Amino acid sequence: MHLVGNMYFLYIIGDNLEDTLGRGKFILYYTLCGLGAAVAQILADPNSMIPMVGASGAIAGLFGMYLLWFRHASLTFMIIVYQKKVSPVIFFGFWILTNILGLYLANESGGGVAYWAHIGGFIAGIAIGLLVKKKVFAANPLLAILNSHEVKVKR
Repeated sequence: MHLVGNMYFLYIIGDNLEDTLGRGKFILYYTLCGLGAAVAQILADPNSMIPMVGASGAIAGLFGMYLLWFRHASLTFMIIVYQKKVSPVIFFGFWILTNILGLYLANESGGGVAYWAHIGGFIAGIAIGLLVKKKVFAANPLLAILNSHEVKVKR
């Protein structure tokens, strides 16, 4: 389910970010988010002998960029058959709370998910998103207009 969830999120937000950044920068920022995720996990648990495998932290970094640049978009929140369109702030707010809860529960039970990698990747994505936001908006005027305070998007 973890892999399915990662692929779903990459499918939903990855194409918007790749269209915005171009293939090369998308891969570069994705990789940097993955490195940030790995660093966060290593710093959180330096004595761990469990190898890290996966792309969750890098995808979490994409969440951070998406949250900054597509804040008026709507994402589908799903639980089995229940679906609801929500803003990225609500969607990723729920996601980060789920990871914090998972981190707490993993400390109690031992876990097996690199929650710090998720959180570290998300923070790396927000940092990258903030650093390049002006350039991204300059290269994508429509995205800049959609993020301006004067524009209100009706749902």
